Amino acid sequence: MNLHEYQAKQLFADYGLPVPSGIPCSSADEAVAATKKLGGDKWVVKCQVHAGGRGKAGGVKVAKNINEVESYAKEILGKTLITHQTGPEGKVVKRLLIEEGCDIKKEYYIGLVLDRVTSRVVLMASEEGGTEIEEVAAKTPEKIFKEIIDPAIGLASFQARRIAFNINIPKELINQAVNFMMGLYNAFIEKDCSIAEINPLVITGDGKVMALDAKLNFDDSALYRHPDISEYRDLDEEDEKENRASKYDLNYVTLDGSIGCMVNGAGLAMATLDIIHYYGGEPANFLDVGGSTTVDKVSEAFKIILSDEKVQGIFVNIFGGIVKCDFIAQGVVEAAKQVGLTVPLVVRLEGTNVEIGKEILRNSGIEIVVADSMADGAEKIVSLVKDRG
Repeated sequence: MNLHEYQAKQLFADYGLPVPSGIPCSSADEAVAATKKLGGDKWVVKCQVHAGGRGKAGGVKVAKNINEVESYAKEILGKTLITHQTGPEGKVVKRLLIEEGCDIKKEYYIGLVLDRVTSRVVLMASEEGGTEIEEVAAKTPEKIFKEIIDPAIGLASFQARRIAFNINIPKELINQAVNFMMGLYNAFIEKDCSIAEINPLVITGDGKVMALDAKLNFDDSALYRHPDISEYRDLDEEDEKENRASKYDLNYVTLDGSIGCMVNGAGLAMATLDIIHYYGGEPANFLDVGGSTTVDKVSEAFKIILSDEKVQGIFVNIFGGIVKCDFIAQGVVEAAKQVGLTVPLVVRLEGTNVEIGKEILRNSGIEIVVADSMADGAEKIVSLVKDRG
């Protein structure tokens, strides 16, 4: 789960991390009212979408008077913002953050991520703030400094201090920077974050260390422990089909191909995507129905798959272990009847009562192609989809 910038900054403020004063709004009139409430002589109008690269795409504007704030708000609201993270379809801007201007003296990058290699949280920092950290990593990796954090101890103050010196924080602001990093780590751990990024972290003209931007991602599996974070969820920013799937405990990810996949088990699902590629097809989704497959779950899975207009065929690849193959076959048949299937369906079953399950599929009265193996099923669905043109 992701947060908008204004939501992340509210969380930062709860942990005592300095952020500029700002007010979220959803109309030009609200933007003008927010400007008057904030006061000052310079403001930043920021679009709020779940994507990086907003500034380069025209989603961040600096205004020097109220008329400019109103003009920029009208320009940005309702705009389809296209960045390197949104894809070509872009994201429609529905919210803004009006923020007080800031006297920036120097920009830095600070981030906390989970490192799969060490299985630990890593603090990363660079004095090349304000630019994409991936670009810095590609061109000047020596400018990125890392500290691997021992989970039994947490972020040690000496590690934060070493980072501060490495990225050339002014000596008189070292303690501020250290306190900021310690607070950021506490928020990361206590709220079960998966990513925390500040780009840029700035030093202001009056000698403050401040988060000018904020990005927080959370572990979905831990949200039950954080109802306060769950309340921040913006369903408008998430894939509609993925949201539908989560209500039925289905793991669904939209892909770009034309072959819908329904599989039980994440490992088998990944192998299914690979073998479809091998035979020249392109998967339309990753969909793991899990171990406790029911008719309702299978039916909803079919509906979600078919709601994708790109889908020209469906490959069901199920290993019946805990759930027997005859039960799964009955579920597939019932679900196919409920949704009124209009595209080719190939089913591969393996496991307990597999022959009974295959017989149910063959005698269903529905045009279902029963595969003898995973390779056979993948080859058949790719061929059927290609035949449809």
